[in-house]
Amino acid sequence: MSRIPLWAVLTPGEPTRLASRVRIALMLDEDEADGTEPSFELIQGSGPYHAIVGFNLMDVGVETQLAEEISLECDEPVYSIDQASDAWTIFSFRKGVEEVEEVSPEALAKSLGCPLPGGATTSEDPARTPLRTVALIEGVTTEEARRALEEDHGEPLPAGHYHFKDTPQGLVLSGGAGGMNFAHITLSERFPHATVYGVTASPALDEFSTTVIKGGEGIEEFSRPPQAFPSFPVASTIKGESSPERILAALGIPAEWFQDE
Repeated sequence: MSRIPLWAVLTPGEPTRLASRVRIALMLDEDEADGTEPSFELIQGSGPYHAIVGFNLMDVGVETQLAEEISLECDEPVYSIDQASDAWTIFSFRKGVEEVEEVSPEALAKSLGCPLPGGATTSEDPARTPLRTVALIEGVTTEEARRALEEDHGEPLPAGHYHFKDTPQGLVLSGGAGGMNFAHITLSERFPHATVYGVTASPALDEFSTTVIKGGEGIEEFSRPPQAFPSFPVASTIKGESSPERILAALGIPAEWFQDE
């Protein structure tokens, strides 16, 4: 498999059990006879560590959940890698305690004996185009969203954890210090009446996708350039528009929110 992973977990463990655990976390069926490419791959390492790598943008965020849970059951640290949004981010988890790691994904993976596939970038390579996710949640206000997310977190949100903006089209939400981390999907589940548009794009909008979500489930997806293996039925337009700039205008999402801060 030559695709570049969007997320990864580096962990010790028995490979078959790890693969089963990932399938449960991603809510995947065991039967893959429909010919679609799997959304994740488990790569056995040369030592105790193995790499679980994922390729579906909608799954980004599950890596921290998996790493934290697995770390509670082993003595070695477990690492999560997010390569989908902004620059890569690596966390280590030791018995559920999270720390930020200042090392490149490829260097870490190689040091653990489980190199990442697909030519993942290192500190010596040209940086990957940073992708950010911003969502429009129709029919939901900042106050309602904040309350729902705080209930989901079980505590008040730290300042700057998310960016909220009420607009005539609805609530525009992006990840702040904590990243998006499925917040728009959580809100879609909490407010099933709302239509959520999750937009992931590069600063120049040359990589651009919009997923329409209802009740926590993706309904359709618009991508430019088109994806070789779309996760949802392909949409030719979003709100009648077919260019990234006009789609953002229709959704009331400022293009500047995808640019470097």
